Amino acid sequence: MTDRNQPARSVEDGETRAGADSGPKTPGAEGLLSIERDVRETIEVLVVDDEHTLRESCASILRADGFPVTVCARGEEAVELLQRRRFDIILLDLYLPKMSGMDVLEVALKESPGTIVLVMTGNPSVESSIQALRAGAWDYIPKPFSATHLKILMGRAAHTVLVSRESETARSEEGESESGPLLARTSGGALLGESRGFRQVVELARRVASTDASVFITWESGTGKEVIAQFIHANSRRSSRELVPVNCAALPDTLLESEMFGHMEGAFTGAVREKKGLLEVAHGGTLFLDELTEMPHSIQAKLLRVIQDGVVRRVGSTRTDAVVNVRFIAATNQDPSEAIRQNKLRRDLHYRLRVVPIHIPPLRNRPEDIPVLAEHFLAEFWKQHRGRKEKPPVLSAAALDALVASPWRGNVRELRNVMEHAAVLLPPGGEVGPDDIPFIDDDPGFGGGGGFLAPFRFTDDYHTAREQVLAEFEKRYLEHVIRRANGNISDAARIGGVDRTTLYRLMEKHGTHRDNILDD
Repeated sequence: MTDRNQPARSVEDGETRAGADSGPKTPGAEGLLSIERDVRETIEVLVVDDEHTLRESCASILRADGFPVTVCARGEEAVELLQRRRFDIILLDLYLPKMSGMDVLEVALKESPGTIVLVMTGNPSVESSIQALRAGAWDYIPKPFSATHLKILMGRAAHTVLVSRESETARSEEGESESGPLLARTSGGALLGESRGFRQVVELARRVASTDASVFITWESGTGKEVIAQFIHANSRRSSRELVPVNCAALPDTLLESEMFGHMEGAFTGAVREKKGLLEVAHGGTLFLDELTEMPHSIQAKLLRVIQDGVVRRVGSTRTDAVVNVRFIAATNQDPSEAIRQNKLRRDLHYRLRVVPIHIPPLRNRPEDIPVLAEHFLAEFWKQHRGRKEKPPVLSAAALDALVASPWRGNVRELRNVMEHAAVLLPPGGEVGPDDIPFIDDDPGFGGGGGFLAPFRFTDDYHTAREQVLAEFEKRYLEHVIRRANGNISDAARIGGVDRTTLYRLMEKHGTHRDNILDD
């Protein structure tokens, strides 16, 4: 309803119109809303809209899905209801006569701060919607919308309500022991620690795992964002399906779009056959978007459509090619607010993906975890590289103190690599001192020590030697800037004063991979 003077349309009208040019039929509510009906019956919903047809259509669809729904046409009536009783989810039109939707939103969040408010707007500009999100609305839905769009959004909101309930129950029971290290294994590694910050992260990940809510994981590289994503997926109802990772920083822009959405035959040079994208591969499972802030805006806009409607359109296609049911987990090593300010991340995409934000503290801020992790990694790699026959060495108190005092700019990944190095080099048995630990220099062999060419052996031919030195320089400089940027390809390109394409070309030329550089 982009114009308030147009005749009111029902939600079903919107679905029929939206589906007219699409291919596959959208699955029903039961496939998209994986919450048991008896649980949905406990989630109270209020629909506020002055358009009778739309209001009753929304109520009818939600009641059919098992939600108890109350409706009202005026803002004043909604405020009276909110002052008498509590609602879990409110579907609120922003443009109401007399008392506006923004006024109702303010009252709703004041009366019940935990209430989820979904705003509806027929205004073609998203400014009012963004204003509502800043004021505390959970998400917005532009008119006209389909029944499927409404069900998907309500499903996610309902999952958030359940996460909040589980969190309150867990806080009141507090049944888990607070002493001793906590270990949780995944296919990609172990979550191990005993600090309060670590326990809070794992507990939040465990609670959200049982839902389909989108998760946004931050912070620094090497803290274990992907392991947390694997933990969430492994403990979810989607664990029997795939966890599909997408590294948004490792792929050029054109290739990233094709990889995510798929492409049609002849869509571009080299597209010799039709190909499914990773979104379709992840159907029924989880899509992990690593380094989301490196995704171009054009692809972010296309991803929003999938999150909103579950509809995938491949590159080069003019129709809907698939409807997918995917759980999204996003991660970045940047501050999302700063990324939004720098126009690297769409604000609306951030709002949709940060249903449950998880912030992983850097290793230097949780020193209690360092001895536990160091001993675990040393034992694990000793078994892997040396077997069970030789007795493993023991970290001395002085060695543990040195480990705790290290800044660990590479976080858990750096500590893991140091302990693997130690497991390979240390003799069996005995006590490990601080000098026995092979701490990693940030820039080994570049601009210091014996000099750049110190380990280099020249050939006699000038031209051959020159090419060898240039190739070695390119390789080492490439490693240097990627380490300086902590693995962020865009930042590495800015440091080096080149574009991302040049950096990717050099990486391909020298067979260099970002993760291998950071792991060294």
